[in-house]
Parts: sequence; structure tokens; C-alpha cells
Amino acid sequence: MTETSRRNRQPGLSTRAIHLGYDPATENGALTPPIYMTSTYAFETAEQGSELFRGERKGYIYGRTKNPTQTILEERIASLEGGETAIALGSGMAAISGTMLSLLDAGDEVVIDHTLYGNAYAYFTQALPRWGISVKLADFTRPETLEAALGPKTKLVYFETPANPNLRVIDIAAVAAIAHAHGAEVVVDNTFATPILQRPLEHGADIVLHSATKYIGGHGDVLAGLVVGRAETLQKVRQTGLRWVTGATLSPFNCFLLLRGLKTLELRVERHSSSAMKVARLLEGHAKVASVSYPGLESFAEHEIAKRQMSGFGGLISFELDGGMAEGMALMNRLELVTRAVSLGDAETLIQHPASMTHAIYSAEEREKHGISDGLLRLSVGLENVDDILDDLERALDSL
Repeated sequence: MTETSRRNRQPGLSTRAIHLGYDPATENGALTPPIYMTSTYAFETAEQGSELFRGERKGYIYGRTKNPTQTILEERIASLEGGETAIALGSGMAAISGTMLSLLDAGDEVVIDHTLYGNAYAYFTQALPRWGISVKLADFTRPETLEAALGPKTKLVYFETPANPNLRVIDIAAVAAIAHAHGAEVVVDNTFATPILQRPLEHGADIVLHSATKYIGGHGDVLAGLVVGRAETLQKVRQTGLRWVTGATLSPFNCFLLLRGLKTLELRVERHSSSAMKVARLLEGHAKVASVSYPGLESFAEHEIAKRQMSGFGGLISFELDGGMAEGMALMNRLELVTRAVSLGDAETLIQHPASMTHAIYSAEEREKHGISDGLLRLSVGLENVDDILDDLERALDSL
């Protein structure tokens, strides 16, 4: 790299996550951005207040829609994802509902992939239809089924990749091309990959969502959601989904926690990914394990797609034992270091049983149809020394 190109290139992901949008000199030299614990903001003049309410002046009015600590967070995540702007909300589900209720009207249609986080699946299949919004399901790993599901009323398509809980990977560019040809916009949940490993907007998606509770927070101590996309679209989400419909404001302190998490996100995701690869190899080679689903394995069905659109494979693994659900439950109870808990992306390694926990909202028939078997376990590989994780899993497996 020449000196000129080095000067002109965009700073790296970690550099932007640590520095973007903040100058200590403007805040009395404070290295860490301050937490603005205020619900309302004073106007210098009555005219200034009127201009703010009319959108003729930039600034802050009331804490439900915007806060200076929140602004720094939103600028940083928008930059990392390659979007024009972002919105922070109170949870991942608030990010989903706030977006959908801002962009969809009664009579519109949304097409979703059939494998989603359990509460997201319930929201789409049980809540949205109550408000006159039609919801269709398709298998997005088979583009022809998406093509068949799209119609003149389809406004959005929505999916996760990798998907929760079985980690199936969907070709973002292929879905975007089909959806856009039908006049629909593409919304992708990028929680599992984070912008460190995958940036869906670069592959044609229009909106990216995160449960920032997971990897972006990274410490299991915050609930939050993020939406990234075009400024015009997200202004609708801020004014409608956040301000009027949900009121799901993210507190300034939780914005501070996410800013803390962003600073180490690249380092943590690299460690999660490298450890998960070793754990996946162990599981794949163990006699008690019937199947392993991890995008980094050559045996993974969508391995080539994952290599094409991801720069790494993440910290989530799904697997099933020969003894099915009974043996899976027994394994969970014999683990000592690995913690039995839902959620993911924390420093701790977590294991859970989707059929009876995060995806219990699916009927047994739906789980079978959508590849969520009763024996499936989901493992979120943490930041402990990987040899300790491997030892705990191997000991528990050998004892079955």
C-alpha cells in the first residue's frame, strides 16, 4: 500500500468502533463519551424550538426519539454496516416491530423465511395478521420458493442469516435480486454474524437489524436493538415505529454499554469464531454426535455461500446427538463450565435446547417442517480458554 492510498483509505472497523463521531476536546477532555441522563432539552429561543419540531433545524427535543449518547452509537453502527444512518431501540424485538409497523400498512404483505428466532416467528405469524398485514413463509435457501411466494402486495422480505437456531445460511444477493425484481425491499437480521463478519447492505439488502443484546453488547448486561439503512427510510422508523408506535427508547446508559461493547467487538468476534471452529471439529469427530451445523465446516450445506458472503463463521454451533432429545438433555446437565442459558454472544459459553426454550412457540409440526428437531442443541461459544471449553464438552460427551 502506498502512502497516498494509506492516507485516503477508510479507517478499519475497530478504529471506527472506538473513535467515530466523538472528540474528547468537545467534552472537557473526557476520553469516554458522557452519558446524557436527560429526558428533555432546552431551546435557546421559542423560534429555535419551533424550527426543531418542524425538522428545519438539527438538534434534540425529547429523549424518547434521540439522545447525544445514542447519536454516537447510531453513527458508529451505521458506519460499521455501511448504511447511511441507524436507530437504537430498547430490544431486538423492538427493532423488528418498530421497523415493520413503520413500513407496512393494512393490506400489505411480507414474505419471511420459515426459520426465525421464536419470538420473531410469533410476531410475524400471529401479531401482524391481526393488523391486516399478510404474511407468507418460504424457504429462502431455495430461491424458487421465494419467487413463488412474492406477489403484487409484497412490500418486504425478511430473513436471518445465519438463522436461529440451525444456522442455515441464505444467499443475500440472490434473495435481494429476486425481491427487488418484484418491487420488494429486503430486511436482514445480522445478529449472529455482526458487521465484523457480514455486511448485508453490501450484498443488496435494504435494511439490517440487530439484537444488540447479543454480540454487540457482548457482556450479557444490556437489552437493545439496532436498525441500519437509508436515511429516508429510517426517518420513518424513528418518527413512527419509535416515537409513536412502540416508544421503545433505549436508555442513555444502555447506549453507553453498547458503545463499550463496540470497542472490543472485532477482537471478541475473532475469538468467538476461532474457538467455535475448534469446538465444531471436536463435535464433528465425536462418536456420540449425529450431526453438526456450523458454517465453517466443509460438511455444512451452505458452506460455499458462507465463504462468499462472510469473512468468518461466528461463534454459534448447532448439533444433535445420536440419542436425540433425551441424550441432549443429559449432556446439558453434565456440563460444568458451559452454562445452561438462552441468549448468545456473551463472554460465557451458553447452551440451550431450542425446541423447549427459544423456539417452543413453533408447533411440533412447524419445527419438524422447518428443520428444528427435538434433539437439536444450540451452543454459543464464549471467550473462555478454548481448551477448557473442549475439555468440558468432551468429558460430558464421553460420560453419556
